[in-house]
Amino acid sequence: MNQVTENETGVKTGIPIWRKYTLSVQEASEYFYIGYKKLRKLIDEHPDADFILWNGSRPQIKRRKFEAYIDENLSAI
Repeated sequence: MNQVTENETGVKTGIPIWRKYTLSVQEASEYFYIGYKKLRKLIDEHPDADFILWNGSRPQIKRRKFEAYIDENLSAI
């Protein structure tokens, strides 16, 4: 269950990004320090990749599988 709470300053908090199974493209961009456009291009070039989970037409990045993909296939982005 994804429990969202507000801290004393009124900011909503939830599951930390490093604990999530899937990340949105924006979250993955921030987490992996890859530009949003570069990540979208990578998704467009590899729509059937093992690290992408499609939620309708919206891609979700499987964090651990994408980490493995980066380690094995990309030396510089």
